Amino acid sequence: MLPDIRVRQRDYLLEIAQSLTQELDLDKLLNRILKISIEMLAGNSGVIALRSEDRGWRIRVFHGFQKQYIKYLEKLLTQILPVSNNPEKYEFSEVNHIIKEITQTASMGLLSGVGLPLVVRENVIGVIYIFRNYPGIYSRNDKALLSSFADQAAIAVQNALLYTQIKEEKQRLDGLLDSTADGYLIIAPDHRIERANIAFASILQIPFDSIVGKYHDEVILWDKPPVGLTLQEAEAGGWPLTPNAHLYVEGDLKLYNNQLTIPVGITYSPLLSDEDNLINIIANIRDISNYRQAEELKNTFMSVISHELKTPVALIKGYTSTLRREDATWDREIIEDSLEVIEEEADRLTMLIENLLDATRLQAGGDSLKRSDISIPDLSSKLVERFSTQTDNHIISSDFPPNFPIILGDENRIRQVLSNLISNSIKYSTDGNIKISGQIRPNLVIICVSDEGPGISPDDIPHIFDRFYRAQNAVKRTKGAGLGLFLSKAIIEAHNGRIWVDTKLGQGTRICFSLPRTLQLHE
Repeated sequence: MLPDIRVRQRDYLLEIAQSLTQELDLDKLLNRILKISIEMLAGNSGVIALRSEDRGWRIRVFHGFQKQYIKYLEKLLTQILPVSNNPEKYEFSEVNHIIKEITQTASMGLLSGVGLPLVVRENVIGVIYIFRNYPGIYSRNDKALLSSFADQAAIAVQNALLYTQIKEEKQRLDGLLDSTADGYLIIAPDHRIERANIAFASILQIPFDSIVGKYHDEVILWDKPPVGLTLQEAEAGGWPLTPNAHLYVEGDLKLYNNQLTIPVGITYSPLLSDEDNLINIIANIRDISNYRQAEELKNTFMSVISHELKTPVALIKGYTSTLRREDATWDREIIEDSLEVIEEEADRLTMLIENLLDATRLQAGGDSLKRSDISIPDLSSKLVERFSTQTDNHIISSDFPPNFPIILGDENRIRQVLSNLISNSIKYSTDGNIKISGQIRPNLVIICVSDEGPGISPDDIPHIFDRFYRAQNAVKRTKGAGLGLFLSKAIIEAHNGRIWVDTKLGQGTRICFSLPRTLQLHE
């Protein structure tokens, strides 16, 4: 029959063994071990100190002490405890010798200390210190029992530390995935989705909570066959053969519960074990809408430029070749008419090149404004006079309130904007009135150019300020590269203003822009 104390100590060992498999929360486990240790060694207070490679010794839990004393005790531990992984230096008697020095120093001889080293695989991960107000004598059996207790506690603490480390690594991985703009999926070998990030849910407009657990084919729904092999087709051919066998697929994905689609590029990367068994597939989903737009813009640019250059070059070439014919004699009137066409087409080419250069400079922010005082009413009057000679089907007028403020800006650039707007009104309205008007607001002025033409389709309004954009009906009726309104928008925004369309289909076109008021002494 075991004595009561041995029975209780055996129960402690069973309890700490249960903690090995039941408790993985480090702080809860340490508090439980400390409570058992104090009770088993008949102490009145105690601490558990753990050691890490980067922070050294640190007291993680304590009982029966004030926080101020713990800070003092922690400094003593740093000074006295050896920083070696050699367990031989932490034999029971040696540890108690160290503890005795610490407790005598810290308590001025009033307390004695008992220390239990926590050693796992010849690595010292921490020490349990129990303080009591009387000396203790331990038999060989007592030491063996305490040593067994410390070993069990060390294993439990090591498991909790590993669990905490894995948990922190997972949190870091989750944080990394959730902070990226690209979508990510972690896919099991059977194609079931194990993990998704917020960006993926945002790209496909799918509820985040409904992704995990679904199969890849339930979420990745191609609107039409994509460019490249799909994941299923690639795997049917033996993919992946090597750890670096990335698979790229590009196409349009269907949005969740929507008829719309979104262009994406998906890169699949295999995660293989040391035995080359597939563990996971990592899918990186990138929204390539901007790349598609850039590609479309490039194609539009080539189409527009080739068309706009082809016509004037062909006319210049044709008239020049005709005039140079040696078998014909031209009268002066024909020569003058031909030279006039050549000059007009050369001017058209020059204007196109200038607009292209302006678009590039303004977009790059390299075209600085030459600011000066501008009288918008005076500038408008000059433009009315100039453009009135270019049309017999329109009445162009200017209407500004008295004392319209002087604006600080680049006069040539503002003239360019108004010229573009008036020219468009003449070009797209067959006849009627074209009016330049102004409004005064407390902090800005508003200038509008309106006509009585067919107006702009609602489908075209969001795009008319885009580079090279031209409405479908305009392409058939008029020439142009689609740069006028793009340049106008860039110029106005460079003046810290904004430009917009204020029109209804069938009721004419009205385009307005604002400029900030700058108070002048002569206003």
